[in-house]
Amino acid sequence: MARNIQSLERAAAMLRLLAGGERRLGLSDIASSLGLAKGTAHGILRTLQQEGFVEQDDASGRYQLGAELLRLGTTYLDVHELRARALVWTDDLARSSGESVYLGVVHQQGVLIVHHVFRPDDSRQVLEIGAMQPLHSTALGKVLAAYDPVAHSEALESDRKPFTDRTVCEPEDFEHLLDLTRARGYAADVEETWEGVASVAAPIHNRRRMPVGAVGITGAVERLCRDGELRPELIAAVRDCARAVSRDLGAGRF
Repeated sequence: MARNIQSLERAAAMLRLLAGGERRLGLSDIASSLGLAKGTAHGILRTLQQEGFVEQDDASGRYQLGAELLRLGTTYLDVHELRARALVWTDDLARSSGESVYLGVVHQQGVLIVHHVFRPDDSRQVLEIGAMQPLHSTALGKVLAAYDPVAHSEALESDRKPFTDRTVCEPEDFEHLLDLTRARGYAADVEETWEGVASVAAPIHNRRRMPVGAVGITGAVERLCRDGELRPELIAAVRDCARAVSRDLGAGRF
């Protein structure tokens, strides 16, 4: 059995200690409560402070939880609320479109799939929750890059490698695609990531009108496209789903 990393255990205990009381704690309080030498406690606190997980009051020198923990916690809650609000609407989209439905959020310079509804037929399919997709080539990724400034920066800074001969990699061409995405309200991927596969996605916003994710359908080109273009009724269905989830998150009408 693998051994736990002691420094991480101590850091976790320190964060729990700071979360357990209403007042700020001094170095001596923290060290004695956790049975640590002051030097050891100070080293861990300094690292947590550098990462934004702990803040030190300038006047008293005491420590409290930092804003980075709030940001991480908010992200966690946003993703879970997003998935909960999207369950019914994504099921409806899978039934109406006859295709697989994916819900994605920005994560580590890519798109993290947080919900996946199977195509409603008897074909063998693999659940892709937890899978990562590229930002620059997939419909989900392009939607997020178009509407989310963080995703935009990460897409531009990442290695936009070509997956097929249709993948758009050059910065100027990619920016043009994002402009087009914002103008249309959806993004397309026709064999840019996988040969023979097409997808369309639209953005989901929260009550602050901030982009929190994207929803899209993916399937064979011959099913999603007609005369080389995505079928308008499928685009409309995806956009309707995104708007419905956004409304449930408090975004109102778009």
